[in-house]
Amino acid sequence: MVDNDSWDSLSEFTLAEVLEMENKYKAIGDETLNEEFCNNLAARFSCSSNRLGKSTITWQQVQLFFQEKQMEVQTQQESSAMALKLFVDLSGEDSSKPLEVMQKRKVEDLKELSFEARSAKDYAWYDVETFLNYRVLCNGELEVRVRFAGFDKAEDEWVNVETAVRERSIPLEPSECGMVNIGDLVLCYLDREYYQLYCDAHVVDIQRQTHDDKGCTCVFVVCYDHDNSEENVSLERICRRPIT
Repeated sequence: MVDNDSWDSLSEFTLAEVLEMENKYKAIGDETLNEEFCNNLAARFSCSSNRLGKSTITWQQVQLFFQEKQMEVQTQQESSAMALKLFVDLSGEDSSKPLEVMQKRKVEDLKELSFEARSAKDYAWYDVETFLNYRVLCNGELEVRVRFAGFDKAEDEWVNVETAVRERSIPLEPSECGMVNIGDLVLCYLDREYYQLYCDAHVVDIQRQTHDDKGCTCVFVVCYDHDNSEENVSLERICRRPIT
């Protein structure tokens, strides 16, 4: 635990100094803990014109900042691992649950999987970059806070584990069109004038065509789950769900 004097020292940094240290930690990680590195950075901060009228910065204050940053990152990684473990511990035996595949894997295997999560903002599925934290609601349901791949922390969301987290859907090769059948749940690329999303849909009809392994000309009629609209799509716009 950091004592009060340490926190007082941290409060001496300017916003510009904090942002610079954040960027340096992202670039070189634990190397920022090096005493010589911290000493040089502290000396440069103390000589800056932005510190006129302010106290000088010591290398220990700089190193303490990076130590706290290191602890923050480690905590996020541990929370992510714990969330994955809870996926297994708290998921039921009902085979209709979207985490059914996870129930059969060891926690060590789960850490190697790629996941997708459904946003409550647009009901679309996005790849998960990392699990940040978890919480158990008063009704016993488990939620995780996710960061979506390609988005910053402003777009982080709490999502329900049972209904909005699952193993990542798989794009199909032209030779794999036979794996898609009427009635299948698929992840389909919804291409509209003002937005493009990946949404759940069910296959309602298939117009099979003769083709080779280099290109599929079959037409798939899908019905989007969120609004019941139907559309004819090509195989390139479909991702299948992993086989359990």
